[in-house]
Amino acid sequence: MVILRKTAIWTYANGFMCVLFIFSAAVQYNDPDPWVWMPVYLAAAGICAWEMKRRTPWMTPVILVALTVIWAGTIAPRVLGKVGFLEMFSAWEMKNIGIEEEREMYGLLIVAGWMTCIAIAARRRRIVVSRGGNDH
Repeated sequence: MVILRKTAIWTYANGFMCVLFIFSAAVQYNDPDPWVWMPVYLAAAGICAWEMKRRTPWMTPVILVALTVIWAGTIAPRVLGKVGFLEMFSAWEMKNIGIEEEREMYGLLIVAGWMTCIAIAARRRRIVVSRGGNDH
């Protein structure tokens, strides 16, 4: 019972994140460089959908984690300590490039964080299956 509940929660969480990442890709449509951002969010959404079926190869989200963390690291020096965290939420439109880059950096870190969770779950599942156990 507890295992089934945990499995359902994990499925719903990935469904929620999948929708969130699709929405994130959609709002990039009017961005000056949507072709850069949309693939990242759509890749994250695809991995979430894959994980809902428990078919994610653990290295797939790891690759996206590496990409997004490195990319966020290139943005960080331009925004950390220069833009207040709460300024990101002060308006929907882009007030200045600093706020825009801060939003982009944190978006990348959200992707990295969730992909890390999926990678850990997929790796644990692989270990359990290789030992002959149940994959849930």
